[in-house]
Amino acid sequence: MSTKGATELERVVIRFAGDSGDGMQLTGSQFSFTSALIGNDLATFPDFPAEIRAPQGTVEGVSGFQVQIGKVDVLTPGDEADVLVAMNPAALKSNLKWVRKGGNIIVDLDAFEARNIEKAGFKENPLNSGILNDYLVIEAPISSLTKTALEGSGLDNKSILRSKNMFALGIMYWLFSRSMDQTIQFLNTKFKKKPEIAEANIKVLQAGFYYAETVEALPSSFEVPSASIEPGIYRHISGNTATAWGLMAAAEKTGKKLFLGSYPITPASDILHELAKHKGMNVMTMQAEDEIAAVCSAIGATFAGSIGVTTSAGPGIALKGEAIGLAGITELPLVVVDVQRGGPSTGLPTKTEQADLNMALYGRNSDNPIILVAPSTPADCFDMSYEAVRLAHEHSTPAMILSDGYLANGSEPWKFPAMADLPAIHPRVAGKEQEPYMPYARDTKTLARHLAIPGTPGMEHRIGGLEKEDGSGNVSYDPENHDKMVRLRCEKVARIANHIPAQEILCAQEGDLLVVGWGGTYGSLHTATNALFQEGKKVGQAHFRYISPLPSNTREVLEKFKKILVCELNMGQFLGYLRTQFPDIPMESYTKIQGLPFTVSEIKEAILKNI
Repeated sequence: MSTKGATELERVVIRFAGDSGDGMQLTGSQFSFTSALIGNDLATFPDFPAEIRAPQGTVEGVSGFQVQIGKVDVLTPGDEADVLVAMNPAALKSNLKWVRKGGNIIVDLDAFEARNIEKAGFKENPLNSGILNDYLVIEAPISSLTKTALEGSGLDNKSILRSKNMFALGIMYWLFSRSMDQTIQFLNTKFKKKPEIAEANIKVLQAGFYYAETVEALPSSFEVPSASIEPGIYRHISGNTATAWGLMAAAEKTGKKLFLGSYPITPASDILHELAKHKGMNVMTMQAEDEIAAVCSAIGATFAGSIGVTTSAGPGIALKGEAIGLAGITELPLVVVDVQRGGPSTGLPTKTEQADLNMALYGRNSDNPIILVAPSTPADCFDMSYEAVRLAHEHSTPAMILSDGYLANGSEPWKFPAMADLPAIHPRVAGKEQEPYMPYARDTKTLARHLAIPGTPGMEHRIGGLEKEDGSGNVSYDPENHDKMVRLRCEKVARIANHIPAQEILCAQEGDLLVVGWGGTYGSLHTATNALFQEGKKVGQAHFRYISPLPSNTREVLEKFKKILVCELNMGQFLGYLRTQFPDIPMESYTKIQGLPFTVSEIKEAILKNI
């Protein structure tokens, strides 16, 4: 479409907010998809209530979707919105603090009636009270114009009002010079069996677009050009989808079947949903009756020669603890995905947190370490899921992927990899060279044992949770054998440090302050660190994706800087872990526990205070 006369922007942050039934997630997703198709880099942040159906019109029931798009590298969904679309007073109240002063606010004027204003907790109409004086407010009668657009459609009033999110999307498409074609195609596909619904949504989408084109209240349109990115085939991917695809890619690389045993839980359920779509690709999924059944079925699948995986969030991982210990003592390469959320207990199930680290490190009986990896971005969930399978199956021990709600629901453009470019995986499967088979005989370098597929002639053996005799695997109560086996299992995990990449330092390679983080905080930490580095500050960043074991050069990295600031979304669990490993190196902590990701400005302020 023509963008003649549009004002060019380097990046922009847009936030959609409304009742949880207003379709804000769909609206935000469609805007993101369209922006990705024209080559913008982007990062998204869906933010929705925990309650399945919170009271309509209340602040507690507001659902939001924030996206930052740009022609430059975009690593976060942005600190403050340049544009807020608020579909009712509650959406305005709960999101106003996230809009920059001078930003644009588009409201559905029809929703600002006395009853809704009162339910949102305002004492008077916010459109007239003066609290919006610092913003450019566009009062669009979205609901009534949606009704006008669908007059004579034959749809009932409720169905008509469900389309009003498309009117808001149409306004945004005009404002940012986007084409409506992709969304029209999406609606025709989504409502293929209900063409009257598709037609209604398309009509409202176009009505919103042409309303924005003609109304004088809107500022001129904007253009965010395509980003300069490496050539290739890209798609828009969320963290949970990337996790599912990474597991599938690893299974295909090994020639094994992928089995997922899972019990639904927010925010991990989408991994089960995604894998269930791919039965034709050697994927088996089972929705178990509870968390214990889920993990035990995955252990059984692993024993039988498949890639056994179980997924959950914090409370579910707690229930799986004993079974993960079983995979540890049997030295079976179980893969566990923990999509962390706010806790403890049910806590903040739709909000993000990094507070399961201590449980992942120590939450099993006895001395029983496992591999821990933590993806840093939604797309990195693909790489680290693949890596978790590789490490687990090459070293015959369980591995856990520490994702989180921010990564799971967030999304970004992702370059489609070729299978040939993915690293080889060499599962420890017993062959002729292991005959006569000793199930707990070990590779002398890695200490990994070889697995025999049940039913393989000549490789019959027993397995279970009782301690094994070194080599033979027979049940053993010998004190010295137990001491030896515990130390061997711990040493095996420690030696994996020789088979993972060295820790990388970003920005300053040595100097005044090293910003240390792990997992899903990468985008905020890197944006802040890089900005200060570009200003001349001697600030470096070490972002850990391998948690247990730590990369072998970790001490060398930490000792390059005068000060170390460990930033994480908990009360300092990674800091405590690092202190146990390097008690002689002083480190400081910066933490946040609000169910929200770090903002870039928060990290910048913390860095400047500690330089």
